[in-house]
Amino acid sequence: MALSHNLGFPRVGAKRELKRALEAYWRGEQSKQTLEQTGSQLRQLQWQWQQQAGLDLVPVGDFAWYDHIAQLSQTFGVVPSRHQHHDDQLTQLFAMARGASACCGGNADALEMTKWFDTNYHYLVPELDQQQVFQLAESPLLAQVDEAQSQGVPVKPVLVGPISFLWLSKCANNEFDKLTLLPALLKVYQQLLTQLAQRGCDWIQIDEPVLSLDLPSEWLAALVSSYQALTEHYAGRILLANYFGKVADKLEWLGQTQVAGLHIDAVRGADELRAVAIGWPAERVLSVGIIDGRNVWRADLSRLLAQLKPLHEQRGDNLWLAPSCSLLHVPVDCDVETSLDDELRGWLAFARQKLSEVAALTRALNGCQSFTDRALFTDSDQVQHQRSVSSRVIDLSVRQRTHSVLPEHLQRRSQFSARQAQQADSLGLPTLPTTTIGSFPQTASIRKQRAAFKAGELSQHDYDLFIESEITDVVRRQQALDLDVLVHGEPERNDMVEYFGEQLKGVAVTQFGWVQSYGSRCVKPPLIYGDVSRPDAMTVRWSSYAQSLTDKPVKGMLTGPVTLLNWSFVRSDIARSDVAQQLALAVRDEVSDLEHAGIQIIQIDEPALREGLPLTNADRDAYLQWAVDAFCLSANGVADTTQIHTHMCYCEFDDVIEAIAKLDADVISIEASRSSMTLLDSFTEFKYPNAIGLGLYDIHSPNVPDVETMADHLNTAKQTFPLEQIWVNPDCGLKTRDWPETEAALANMVAAAKAVRQPLATR
Repeated sequence: MALSHNLGFPRVGAKRELKRALEAYWRGEQSKQTLEQTGSQLRQLQWQWQQQAGLDLVPVGDFAWYDHIAQLSQTFGVVPSRHQHHDDQLTQLFAMARGASACCGGNADALEMTKWFDTNYHYLVPELDQQQVFQLAESPLLAQVDEAQSQGVPVKPVLVGPISFLWLSKCANNEFDKLTLLPALLKVYQQLLTQLAQRGCDWIQIDEPVLSLDLPSEWLAALVSSYQALTEHYAGRILLANYFGKVADKLEWLGQTQVAGLHIDAVRGADELRAVAIGWPAERVLSVGIIDGRNVWRADLSRLLAQLKPLHEQRGDNLWLAPSCSLLHVPVDCDVETSLDDELRGWLAFARQKLSEVAALTRALNGCQSFTDRALFTDSDQVQHQRSVSSRVIDLSVRQRTHSVLPEHLQRRSQFSARQAQQADSLGLPTLPTTTIGSFPQTASIRKQRAAFKAGELSQHDYDLFIESEITDVVRRQQALDLDVLVHGEPERNDMVEYFGEQLKGVAVTQFGWVQSYGSRCVKPPLIYGDVSRPDAMTVRWSSYAQSLTDKPVKGMLTGPVTLLNWSFVRSDIARSDVAQQLALAVRDEVSDLEHAGIQIIQIDEPALREGLPLTNADRDAYLQWAVDAFCLSANGVADTTQIHTHMCYCEFDDVIEAIAKLDADVISIEASRSSMTLLDSFTEFKYPNAIGLGLYDIHSPNVPDVETMADHLNTAKQTFPLEQIWVNPDCGLKTRDWPETEAALANMVAAAKAVRQPLATR
């Protein structure tokens, strides 16, 4: 009999219950006990849903208050010295995640945050010292296992493995070989596995997602020795889980690990499923991640069943079925999406629906289909046909326009040096010009008015007047702070991608399609279901209104085509590069309209360009080529005097710096403070030719940075960058902050810029 299981479930709740509880706790409005009750209720409901779907094994340990990697770091005693004084584990965790706050105390910096492989989830990067001491602390995993077992859940504990933990960590001080820490780290893993074995856990899932990368041979050898040690020590059986990529090239290494089972991503690695099935020992379990855990479209169940039948005949009881990866990356339940039309909603499968697909496929293989299963297969067949013939999917005018794109549409009229001189004359900005990334606090009043408007309780006219009043207030505040380049603050926008998804043809947005990005921050990725175009201007009215209120330049604020693509759920029937080109043409139209409206600076944000980078080197050049082309197509139809900005944050730039230079944006703004200015090294070593905006403070922390620290950062930067290349800004948008801390931080930022400018003016 084939067996069904899951790798992980969304933590935040169908309607973001965890987000609301966390933020209430951080504000001091909710007790720790109430927060923990919310977490317990969410876990219990999620376990019930998975059992009701018919899963044979349910993951336990996938729940985390902020981030599963930070929680594992804490479990193993990997806590920076600046956070070790906290006695309470939850307070310490939030201090590591957020820096100072009302609940956490102190003013120590938070852990660095970066992308989880090529997803839009962010993890907190563990900090390792060469003399790192690992010590097993109180484990949330063990507590959750006890909780689940008491409720009769068929438990399969889940945790990230030692090789991935080390690889994803950073050296806190001087660089060293992190593998030297592996023997000590394995001891705490063994202690944890012993306690799981004592609880009767027959199977444990240990995730090693770094296997999807181009790992050096010494790391693969370390993987083998690590799992040989763990399997000898653990009384139960280990399922080694990989996802996000292919593993056939590492099968010989994996076979030496002696683990009882291997999970593979049969969506990202669909073309190697047969090779892995042949190469993986028949006496060991092969878990096939057959349902896409990262996209929201219903599976073609009949096709997948036909694909799986030969495997089942070959492997029998040693075939398991699951989603391709944790369902952390999709929303919880599409049945609550009452705002979508029946046809489109029928094309969707969120976490709960995906588990039903896994269970139905498993029962079909085992020859015990129910009436409900047969109906699910019939519906799946109908959906595949509907999508292939629907008029809402194919737009011939869009296809014709993409075919007419020429190489000259991707290029600016002049080189950067010539543009820079013209823009300096036109804009008249001071040395070290100050600005922000775009958004300002989304206050309770803004959210209330937006909700009233969407509910039909506020007219379009009254809502527009309210947005104008908010923009007027934002411009006034920026002028009082003496910022050099202003923004309109984006009060009309719910999200930097969803806002545009609401206005593009071929794209839909959901009501409850929330996905965790980091901590309590959730996003609702749009659904790109058909060919994309822009029926009407999307931002011109509000940027033009803001510009009418001031003589200072106001930036037009857009989200770039690659980010719109990577932060959406994208159709799977055409190449992603084709979708990116369609999005680029839509953004290009908006850029043109902004320029014609008199907006001299236009920022096209691309924070997701690096995140979409394929995990293996062999696939990267092709992606970077079409991603750069998409940005250039969106941006390069303007005059030399129009200044194009872009923004990227929280990623490593070393392997994409050449591509970033090819974007040829006049100014790129990046995160600098949270990484202690180390991200600048990539731009320095490459000798980045265009202007760069330094993210002088971390907007994700409630810390208000002091003038001296930011001035020091600027003084460091001016040692390696020409002054005319440097801009001054926060590291990201300010929508999640409140006004008092925002104004205090920006006042200090402007003061720091002026302090560094002052000696220059006297020369």
